[in-house]
Amino acid sequence: MAFETSGPDTAPPPGPRPRPGGRTARTRRQVLDAVLAELGAHGYDGLTVEAVAARAGVHRTTVYRRWRDVGGLLADVLDAAGTDDWGPPDTGSLEDDLTGLNEEIHDALTARPPVVPALIAASFRSPQAAEAQRRLWDDRYARCEVVVERALARGDLPAGTEARPLLVAATAPLYHQLLLLGTAPDPRLARRAARATALAAAAGAFTGRQPAADTSAADT
Repeated sequence: MAFETSGPDTAPPPGPRPRPGGRTARTRRQVLDAVLAELGAHGYDGLTVEAVAARAGVHRTTVYRRWRDVGGLLADVLDAAGTDDWGPPDTGSLEDDLTGLNEEIHDALTARPPVVPALIAASFRSPQAAEAQRRLWDDRYARCEVVVERALARGDLPAGTEARPLLVAATAPLYHQLLLLGTAPDPRLARRAARATALAAAAGAFTGRQPAADTSAADT
């Protein structure tokens, strides 16, 4: 999905790919799977190298040697998510494309166990994870910019519409409602936020141009 961290099973490690079935690749997959499982079950405060090693079935010295600490583990999980082949939907409609993105975000934020919310929260506790989280968000937003480019090519948006502010406006209500306010899952939220953003974008809200000043009061 748009901003979800994919599991290591579907995300190859960065850099040169190991040979299929290699022990290094298997160990990394087991460890990163264990990080997600431990994080979903116990949150950041319950995440330890020892618990991850035990769940992964590897010796803790192996984890310490490669990842050093919890911050290194979280950063690798986030970096692994950025190597997948995910792409945004292409429905032929800006509102429907944004709705599809938001539905994926809604599903990720309301899934049980709450792995994605826990990972986002953990990124505020670890500098390494925070930097990796920023890289992942930049990657996801960059991939989603094609949604706006297609709408511009269809003539659905005014020239000069800026993709990143539009995408942030479309997706932010889900994070605000589901993470910050802790509201109950609402299947209508995805469409509602998408429609509001699409209407605002069509009216020129994201062109970066300042509206003309109203001088009528000064003229009277």
